[in-house]
Amino acid sequence: MSRTDKREHLIDVAIDLFNQHGYHATGVDRIMEATGISKATLYRHFNTKDDLIVAVLAKIDEAAREEMRAFVENASADPRERILATFSQLAIWLEDQSFAGCPFMAAASEFGGGPNVVLQQVQMHKRLYLAFFEELTRAAKIPDPKTVARQLVMLHEGAVAFAQVLGSKGVAENARKAAEAVLDRAVHAPTAPGSPAIASG
Repeated sequence: MSRTDKREHLIDVAIDLFNQHGYHATGVDRIMEATGISKATLYRHFNTKDDLIVAVLAKIDEAAREEMRAFVENASADPRERILATFSQLAIWLEDQSFAGCPFMAAASEFGGGPNVVLQQVQMHKRLYLAFFEELTRAAKIPDPKTVARQLVMLHEGAVAFAQVLGSKGVAENARKAAEAVLDRAVHAPTAPGSPAIASG
């Protein structure tokens, strides 16, 4: 196995272990046992366990955002329908047997005591996620796209938390209906007297 392959193998196995057992509860010895890779080799690739966690989160982030972009672009050419398609993709994830909650929120709960590299990676993911939704709302010419993007992301995040605790049945569909209401309200909101009209571009 090449050096690159060993690194990717470590990350892939760590993703599964962290998802099942948590970040702090998954020790280096458990990772070594599961991968068959020595401690010396592990530390040649990652200076600390936190560095491995950052690499894990970075890989999940990239894959998740690429998957969502591909899903919505294939779902429809209509910008509004692309926004709503994110909730269709959400339903697929929530109803998957491997669903165990948001790995980023799990990391934030374990590393949220103060500034650190893990929390910084979590924050980066959420900012990029929010930026994608703002891209979608701008493409759909939604007034106040930043605010609406935040509202849509909050619906996603709330749906994930709800599904983790109380089960996924109907959660994504309810979140989608709420998103439709958010979009309708944003589009049809009256302009305050004396305020300039919001440009469509």
